[in-house]
Amino acid sequence: MKAVILAIGLALSTQTFAQTGISENWNGIVEEAKGQIVYFNAWGGESRTNNYIRWAAEKVENLYGIKLVHVKLSDTSEAVSRVIAEQQAGNTTNGAVDLIWINGENFATLKRAGLLHGPWVGKLPNFPLTDPENNPEMTTDFTVPVEGYEAPWSKAQVVFYYDKSLTENPPTSMPELLKWAKTNPGEFSYPKPPQFLGTTFLKQALLELSDNRDALYKPVEEANFEEVTAPLWSFLDALHPYLWRSGRTFPDNGPALRRMMADGVLSLAFSFNPNEAASAIANSELPSTVRTYVLKGGTIGNVSFLAIPFNASHKAGAMVVANFLMSPEAQAHKQNPENWGSITVLAMDKLSSEDRARFDALPNPVGGVTTQGLQQVVGELHPSWIEALEQAWQERYMAH
Repeated sequence: MKAVILAIGLALSTQTFAQTGISENWNGIVEEAKGQIVYFNAWGGESRTNNYIRWAAEKVENLYGIKLVHVKLSDTSEAVSRVIAEQQAGNTTNGAVDLIWINGENFATLKRAGLLHGPWVGKLPNFPLTDPENNPEMTTDFTVPVEGYEAPWSKAQVVFYYDKSLTENPPTSMPELLKWAKTNPGEFSYPKPPQFLGTTFLKQALLELSDNRDALYKPVEEANFEEVTAPLWSFLDALHPYLWRSGRTFPDNGPALRRMMADGVLSLAFSFNPNEAASAIANSELPSTVRTYVLKGGTIGNVSFLAIPFNASHKAGAMVVANFLMSPEAQAHKQNPENWGSITVLAMDKLSSEDRARFDALPNPVGGVTTQGLQQVVGELHPSWIEALEQAWQERYMAH
């Protein structure tokens, strides 16, 4: 069955814009998009994200006559499963998912099965503003070539944040974190995998502790999984007794970690948004004594993207929305810590002086991480490692 699905998918993935009825001309695409309803499947677990998408929906309706509907997901895999189910049912033209906020294993799954529309990103007028020729992260997703099947939307990097009124010397490495946790029991935790931030903690720890980093950037099938991951499990076995609730239960997600920091339950937490703590301070969600930093060996960074399924009902509308979300106006609004604080994918030297001024004018609130810290980026693992790590974690810590 999988072979049949893959064969059908690969055939679909070679379709051209002409075959799908979409204009080759951008003005024609914009005209076709008028009046379309675009169902944007995106994580809905964060109020800032939801508010930003609501703002974007008002914009695209006023500018292009497009109605943008946020389909709130608890996990991106929900949208991926929907697309796969529609393909299996023979729905090749009237899909319920028009646009997905996606990256990593979810993108790799759909691309491998040929269930993405495209290539289309080269059609977007704003795509050159990311300077893809000089920024390979705009064209590679967790080591997988994008090849025009998804548009860059947001940059992220793991940062840690702490309350300096509760702890003066936060840990700057995983071994230091273990020592710190023993001295400050119950004051740190991480979300339960497969929640993406929890899985990210596993990846960050593995990258730092593994003796064979090169294996992590290749398919997991090519590695001795038990040997490569042994340092991770030894670390977690030692760490868990000193976590919040002694590692018997875990927070649900990143917002839960932030609330626990606000309540003084935790004195150390982490995020995939470098501006999360600063934004929370600006919005009175965290005390002004919270500070953000990057581990001394660097932290995982990635780009998240926007993809269109092969059978999306409103492809033109999805393309116009994606192009707007990549615009300097939308990117600056998103990077504003008072709105979301998500880092732009745009290259400043590709912008006009007027558009650069949008970013120069953004506030720089208390608690943020330095630009130098954000240059210490460690690449993402090959996507095949994600499910393997999640399954191994579940078997080791949740099976009893």
